[in-house]
Amino acid sequence: MAASMCDVFSFCVGVAGRARVPVEVRFVSSCKGKGLFATQLIRKGETIFVERPLVAAQFLWNALYHYRACDHCLRALEKAEENARRLTGKPGQVLPHPELCAVRKDLHQNCPHCQVMYCSAECRLAAAEQYHRVLCTGPSQDDPLHPLNKLQEAWRSVHYPPETASIMLMARMVATVKQAKDKDRWVRLFSQFCNKTANEEEEIVHKLLGDKFKVSLFFLNQGQLELLRRLFTEALYEEVLSQWFTPDGFRSLFALVGTNGQGIGTSSLSQWVHACDALELKSQDREQLDAFIDQLYKDIEAATGEFLNCEGSGLFVLQSCCNHSCVPNAETSFPENNFLLHVTALEDIKPGEEICISYLDCCQRERSRHSRHKILRENYLFVCSCPKCLAEADEPNMTSEEEDEEDEGEPEDAELGDEMTDV
Repeated sequence: MAASMCDVFSFCVGVAGRARVPVEVRFVSSCKGKGLFATQLIRKGETIFVERPLVAAQFLWNALYHYRACDHCLRALEKAEENARRLTGKPGQVLPHPELCAVRKDLHQNCPHCQVMYCSAECRLAAAEQYHRVLCTGPSQDDPLHPLNKLQEAWRSVHYPPETASIMLMARMVATVKQAKDKDRWVRLFSQFCNKTANEEEEIVHKLLGDKFKVSLFFLNQGQLELLRRLFTEALYEEVLSQWFTPDGFRSLFALVGTNGQGIGTSSLSQWVHACDALELKSQDREQLDAFIDQLYKDIEAATGEFLNCEGSGLFVLQSCCNHSCVPNAETSFPENNFLLHVTALEDIKPGEEICISYLDCCQRERSRHSRHKILRENYLFVCSCPKCLAEADEPNMTSEEEDEEDEGEPEDAELGDEMTDV
């Protein structure tokens, strides 16, 4: 049951100066599945498309530790100075140029029933229209016995930071279908994401639930995963989606979110820094401001470590069709400080050329072929065959003593497919 291309492209946001999205989805091969291809010349630096997710959700530990974000679009709700004070642990921290903070607290609204916060009336209404009427806990927001609160607590007990997914993304998928007038349309849209074999799904579930549960596969399947499924069913059962609530269907849903969920990060402080970078200042003032920002980030690193942003994940239909390459010709970003995903060309892309992003960060892409394959195998269950990997095929598998120790006994491509279209 496939969604139409009109459905797929309906989640794209208009780009100035462009009448339509200059891409099409094509079937590539049984190994790679779908791919995204340019339908016209796309110049380096151009925004190829902007897409909003079918659903998105903040990570649960991230929210618990007071990373305040809009419950719908994940826009950071703290003022930049508030953000800096919390991250540095310095209540008296003051930022210069406070007028550059883009947060508009006067626009913030909460749900009148459960009090979750939104950045605007538009987001509050959009959430209510799509899924929040099902998920609103009303006056039971802090009741540990409420079915949704029990589900979230169980999730936090098995998925610790650094987080990569949220059970609430799955909950919003179900709630969206429950509230929808055209339930079949939403089922078709969610079915667009790649499917995995049973063995691959088990590997993904292991990855999501963390190393502490890899000790006993039996305990994982019959214990923690079954507990989550039972709580998920008690809180959200929907007849139209009955397959999702079976043991096999729930595992498949886990795998869908684990392999297709695109990380989202927002930060009012980061927005403020970018605005500072754009200021026209005298050279001495620029040096002073840059030195202040450098020290600020050092203080944050000392107090908070790597956890700087409001973090969550979302499901993006069109972006999920982008295959991986270690030499990508496009990249994803969230420059609007919310869940709107921008895909931008890193080089000129000719008509008919496949648009590829990288599932690896900049540092990971500079590592050896063996190291890149190890990361991709563990997180996405495929062996990359991009031009860079093919060119380095004759390089030795072991590149250093450290990698020798880490990778001892691991086969290069046991039971793995070729490149997949998930992110």
